[in-house]
Amino acid sequence: MAEEATGTRVAAIAPDLWMIEGPVVSFYGFPYPTRALIARLADGGLWVWSPVPLDKALRAEVAALGPVHHLVSPNKLHHLGLDAWHAAWPAARLWGPASLTHKRDDLPFAGALTDAPPADWADTIDQAWFRGGLLLDEVAFFHRPSCTAILGDLVQTFTESFLHHHWAAWQRPIARLWHITDAHGEAPLEIRLSFVNRAPARAALERVLAWNPERVVMAHGRWR
Repeated sequence: MAEEATGTRVAAIAPDLWMIEGPVVSFYGFPYPTRALIARLADGGLWVWSPVPLDKALRAEVAALGPVHHLVSPNKLHHLGLDAWHAAWPAARLWGPASLTHKRDDLPFAGALTDAPPADWADTIDQAWFRGGLLLDEVAFFHRPSCTAILGDLVQTFTESFLHHHWAAWQRPIARLWHITDAHGEAPLEIRLSFVNRAPARAALERVLAWNPERVVMAHGRWR
């Protein structure tokens, strides 16, 4: 299984489902690996989740898979790749939760994501909206054909190897305290504590568990 960012190459992980490992980026001084997923929908169009930085080579690889129809950010943090991808595929529809559409009102979003998947991908991808937190809300996804759950920042699984190579010695205990290591696989502590209204998040979690996924892919850390 993939452990950390190794470049921007498109790799198949299941039929009609591809992964792109992006660069390691700094988030408030903490190095994070990045990852995007691409799913081919029933109409042949591509659904791109959490787009990573786009260059000429990556654009050519993606174009070889088919036309990009949807660009999706799971939360208000995973938006930085949307500009370049939308410039490359201007006909693609942009999607994100309301927290992102308000934050990036300069982008032409097709709508705000909720618990109900848009008709464009409802037959292939399901979703659950984790809300009720003061810092972050997020839409989790489920690729039905491959039985794959797709999570952004609500589960982070940094391996000891990644922490050793990318995080300073003083930063590593913070990862363990926050329970964002591979041994725990949780959201950062401050995000968990910010969920003051837990009922909607619990309902979303029950929905995710009911999917009974065979594979779980996260934006940050080891996927399995």
